[in-house]
Amino acid sequence: MELRQEVLEEMALLRERTPDVQGSVACTVDGLQLACDLPGESGEQAAALSAALLAMSRRMLVITGQGALEETLISGTAGFTAFYAAGPTIVLTVLAGPGANVGLLRLEGRKTAAAVAAVSSRKH
Repeated sequence: MELRQEVLEEMALLRERTPDVQGSVACTVDGLQLACDLPGESGEQAAALSAALLAMSRRMLVITGQGALEETLISGTAGFTAFYAAGPTIVLTVLAGPGANVGLLRLEGRKTAAAVAAVSSRKH
């Protein structure tokens, strides 16, 4: 099975385990979309922005000496967006609705990012 399909399967499992998740996108650290489970045509733009935010988050942690990146979480008036490094080459971005259980989102987001990283390492 190809990488894109396996990553999509992990994203579908995330949605099944976490009812507040509205969608997700996986991309390379260069911003190229790998797999998309987002409604509409926003996958390419979300991928590019995800890669940029991951790079900025990692840089901030280096500058401040706060260790390795685990996640970046953005809280908005209409929900949450969480960004995870899924190994050294993939970014996983997860969207959740307002009132989402943030603890569950963080737990399941990290679990899915680890699964995506494992899939990627097997394929390379």
